[in-house]
Amino acid sequence: MNPYFIFNEDNDDLTKQESESMRGLEIEIHYGVELDEFWSFVGNKSNQRWTWYAIERNSGIILAWHNGKRQDKDFLVLWGLLANFPITRCYTDDWGSYSKYIPTKMHRVGKDCTWKIERKNLNFRTHLKRLNRKTICFSKNEQIHDNVIGMYIERFYYKTGTYGNN
Repeated sequence: MNPYFIFNEDNDDLTKQESESMRGLEIEIHYGVELDEFWSFVGNKSNQRWTWYAIERNSGIILAWHNGKRQDKDFLVLWGLLANFPITRCYTDDWGSYSKYIPTKMHRVGKDCTWKIERKNLNFRTHLKRLNRKTICFSKNEQIHDNVIGMYIERFYYKTGTYGNN
């Protein structure tokens, strides 16, 4: 029963007992997240820059992201950013950092579980020219590169409210 209707004063159909039993209702929210990383480069192709990020599985909301190398320490930064979320299930590909640090009981590996975040990777590459694999347009500075990705996420996914529609 929807608690918004229970406390409506015009609703005479509910008994006082039903209304009181719902007042102490506690709701717990748990997230299933997809985690992935995609690469680009800064300056030249030997200087790869990886964007690690996590999305909430049902809505597609980007919960956290981090730019760095493809190393355990950079994954741990992202994992730390996710510490405040009540995550019960993580869906990833088979990259070693994930299985090393995500508890086995909440970790599921497989490309069949990460299709939504893989689609977001394509959106990133389509919308930001500097993330294309074969391009002459690239960042020359890591800070600018990271800021462009951060501004894109903020503008496109948070301010416009289209984060789950693509």
